[in-house]
Amino acid sequence: MEINKKMTIEEIINVDNNIAAILMGSGMHCLGCVMASGENLEQACGVHGIDCDALVNEINAYLATK
Repeated sequence: MEINKKMTIEEIINVDNNIAAILMGSGMHCLGCVMASGENLEQACGVHGIDCDALVNEINAYLATK
């Protein structure tokens, strides 16, 4: 399964819990906040100044190794 930037943080972590480490490593340290269940990855990246496309590529590259 691949993730996309329209998925919520919660949906992405539910794909694989280890993705949380990738998100935190990118600077997204608020995975437990209430917005994680309502905000999609693209919105969260915008708030945190993170390159969303690069992050999606990194997560999907990780998932491809599984």
